[in-house]
Amino acid sequence: MRTTITIDKDIIDDLLEETHAKSKASAVKIAIGAYLKKKKIEKIKFMKGKVDFDMTADEIRHYER
Repeated sequence: MRTTITIDKDIIDDLLEETHAKSKASAVKIAIGAYLKKKKIEKIKFMKGKVDFDMTADEIRHYER
């Protein structure tokens, strides 16, 4: 999907440097992906101790669907 946004040049320059991306679009995709992954991890950590789960890792690997 094509989207037009306005981002300060300094921020884009820093983003390009940090991500080593070849284009601004790639750099933004990397940054958004990293942000979303971080948020998902935070949600999972927030659930710690709130969900009863009694399967071991081996049981999960061999679980019949």
